[in-house]
Amino acid sequence: MKQIVVALVLSACLSLAAFGQEKVTLTVLNQIDATQAGYAEDKLIWEKFAAENPDITIEKEELFNEPFHDKVRAYIAAGTIPDVQFMWPSGRSTDLHQKKLTKDLAILLGKEYLAGFVPAAIDPANQLSRKLAELPQSVTYTSVMYANVGLLKSLGLKVPKTYADLKALVPRLKAKGIDTVLMANKDQWPMQSCLFSTISGRLLGDKFIDDVLAGKAKFTDQGFVDALNVVAKLYADGIISRDTLQLGYGESPARFASGKAAFLIDGDWRQGNFLTDKTTGTGLLPPERQKNDIELMAFPALPGEKNPGTVSAIVGVGYGVSAAIPAGSAKEKAAVRLIKYLYSPEVLKIRLETGTFIPSRKGVTSAKLEPLTVKMMDFYASVPRTTYVLDGVLPAAANDPLNAGLQAIGLGTKTPVEVARDMQVKTEEWRMSKK
Repeated sequence: MKQIVVALVLSACLSLAAFGQEKVTLTVLNQIDATQAGYAEDKLIWEKFAAENPDITIEKEELFNEPFHDKVRAYIAAGTIPDVQFMWPSGRSTDLHQKKLTKDLAILLGKEYLAGFVPAAIDPANQLSRKLAELPQSVTYTSVMYANVGLLKSLGLKVPKTYADLKALVPRLKAKGIDTVLMANKDQWPMQSCLFSTISGRLLGDKFIDDVLAGKAKFTDQGFVDALNVVAKLYADGIISRDTLQLGYGESPARFASGKAAFLIDGDWRQGNFLTDKTTGTGLLPPERQKNDIELMAFPALPGEKNPGTVSAIVGVGYGVSAAIPAGSAKEKAAVRLIKYLYSPEVLKIRLETGTFIPSRKGVTSAKLEPLTVKMMDFYASVPRTTYVLDGVLPAAANDPLNAGLQAIGLGTKTPVEVARDMQVKTEEWRMSKK
């Protein structure tokens, strides 16, 4: 019996030695929407890695939206984060960056590997920590106007080119029981990330935000108040219904697809919710409807805009590796192997086909793309210039009162002037704390 046990142990050791790694366990915190097309494919992606890497055990948690961010905060408060962490280049991952909780992937992955990605994605200047704390899966356009042109055409209406055109649609659509612009504003972040960042960029440009953070301008300046007033006007003009303040983020795709609104404003990632789920063969927008009824556009021209056609964009989310993993350890090597797999052409092709994102890795393409994904790539090409996503550049001291303030403007509990004052007070406190 002793000989059999020894033989089994030797066999296991030789098996692991073949992979050049000792057996390790990696904890992973992943953000994914289980209702989105591509969820089944995501599961298969992780299962394939496990099958091909028996020396690595993956212990993975999956959460989405606010429950995900709540869990990240809990991990940070406990003084630890998972070995591989889904994260943002700034904004919602500020603490991960500022507390230096992830490694520099530029060092771990190397120049030769990273040369396969578009320059913006691997530029450390585009991340809060000024290092490659996470490898962006894409360059994310956070403000896309999904237009149901089929619905508009059936009502004898045209796609608006200006704010005035958009406002003129409101009574015509309302008479048919149709909302003009749908947004999921029950959460605070969508208005800031998916629309106001574009409004600010159109009216003021990125330099104004830079100047505020440097103490050379103020949020209480008339230009920024005017930008906030656009949001108040959107509600007052009925372009966005105040009912959207009760609409959860997961509820908007089905409502738009069913023709309850002529337009939906959301990020480029939202396209994935409309595509065909390969496990069921159905989707919110069948390919024929994607092709014939839906167009993607930038928000119409605003009065007084200085930067026509700009859209808010930021390098996208991706995976980072915990700084607590010992350098050169088997666990670090295993984490690098996982990262390289998740960003492999094979995996990214699946992400592209399921509409999860347009990959930042060069040369990834497919002949199996649905019309909406092709239209998203065309939308990217049509945007003349991008502008800041505000939660990607503002400190939490300024961004938190902005998010809450935009919701308060919609509710009618605060004026644009009051929101601007709140932001400026908190920004000045932040600037003083930095001295």
